[in-house]
Amino acid sequence: MTTRESDIIEVERPPAMSAVSQISSSDLPYVEAHDRRILIVDDDESVRKLFADYLEQSYSCATAADAYDALERLSQEPFALVLSDIQMPGLGGIELLRKIIERYPDTAVIMISGVDRTQRVIDAIRVGASDYLIKPCELDVLALCVERTLERRTLLRNARRYKEALENQNAELARRGTELERLQAQIVHTEKMASLGQLAAGVAHELNNPAGFIYSNIALLKGYIKRLERCLNAFDDVALPPASAERIRDMKTEMGYDDILTDLDSILSDCYIGAERIRDIVQNLRLFSRLDEAELKPVDLNEGIEATLRLLSMYYKSGTIRLLRDYGELPQVNCYAAQLNQVWMNLLVNAAQAIGEAEGEVRIKTRCEGANVIVSISDTGAGIEPEHLKNIFDPFFTTKAVGEGTGLGLSISHGVIVRHGGAIVVDSTPARGTTFTITIPLDAKPISTDVSEARA
Repeated sequence: MTTRESDIIEVERPPAMSAVSQISSSDLPYVEAHDRRILIVDDDESVRKLFADYLEQSYSCATAADAYDALERLSQEPFALVLSDIQMPGLGGIELLRKIIERYPDTAVIMISGVDRTQRVIDAIRVGASDYLIKPCELDVLALCVERTLERRTLLRNARRYKEALENQNAELARRGTELERLQAQIVHTEKMASLGQLAAGVAHELNNPAGFIYSNIALLKGYIKRLERCLNAFDDVALPPASAERIRDMKTEMGYDDILTDLDSILSDCYIGAERIRDIVQNLRLFSRLDEAELKPVDLNEGIEATLRLLSMYYKSGTIRLLRDYGELPQVNCYAAQLNQVWMNLLVNAAQAIGEAEGEVRIKTRCEGANVIVSISDTGAGIEPEHLKNIFDPFFTTKAVGEGTGLGLSISHGVIVRHGGAIVVDSTPARGTTFTITIPLDAKPISTDVSEARA
């Protein structure tokens, strides 16, 4: 049905501005320029002009003679609201409503019809119309309907924006919470390692002097015993009275004199070897802890890896793991040696545990490439599942059984390498093994003390 201008009840416009015109853009939060723009769609020009002239007091209005013209206008510029007749030649109002809802979800639609049928109203509202008016309608009623629809549109848009902002804030808080948790874990781990380093250094210091006494005195003792043995042998060549010779012979037999001389040499050799091992352990503890190197210092990485391996003999002297060293000629690297030793320990322990009780192979390879040193540690163990690879550097993430791992080792290792200006990457195939490749610049910069810059 086509509505003519005579079908609409004219009312006298009050001299003052209507309630609609009193709402300014400043009253609505997040108001954009097109939030006051209305597109009027009707095949009756007089209706279009009447609506436009009245609403122009408060809004910016444009008109379209049919649905096709309306879609063209919508594709060119945004509108906050579309007033559309239902019955139009060609594409009807309901079809236009569906396309607007699909293509321009931020645009509200008020349907206007000269047919007062409840089902048609229900259908339009179900499709997505914001309101439904019956012709003829009073212009003030139209204005109030437009005002209410735009207010509702603004509220919905602002609610969506607030929701998005809240979700972004929650995501940021979650990220910061994870970052804080990671930093706290890193601090705890660093303090723990510092305590262990102090303990190792203390033990090494306390053992160093007595171990030195034992090591040096055993060498002296061995020489003294040789001299005493020569003296005793000289006494054996002295002719004694038969009674005295018999008594001495019985005494030697009773105490096992010949066996003592033989055993003394073996005992002294064992003590000497044991003292050497104590000395090496002390040196390894001091080398690993390196508490005297709290600043960047030139270090031989091959030496640090070897010192770490000697402390991990419980893993690599079992006979089931074959350890292959492929050390290249490396210049000294300016770094924090104790922290890098922690990285080697974490990776080498993980490699051994990945192999477990089965037989396997761990390969260590070092090379210098340009201004960087490349260290790779490979194992032929169980490997890492693809879905876990993206999480292995996350704090507290572990694939080990409960009680067998804290999930901090790789996270801390990643942080140490990154703070040295390097990178650590992993390549793994389930049931075939894993390779960690570490890149470290020859001249690392000092570690930042700003917590926000710490990355692990």
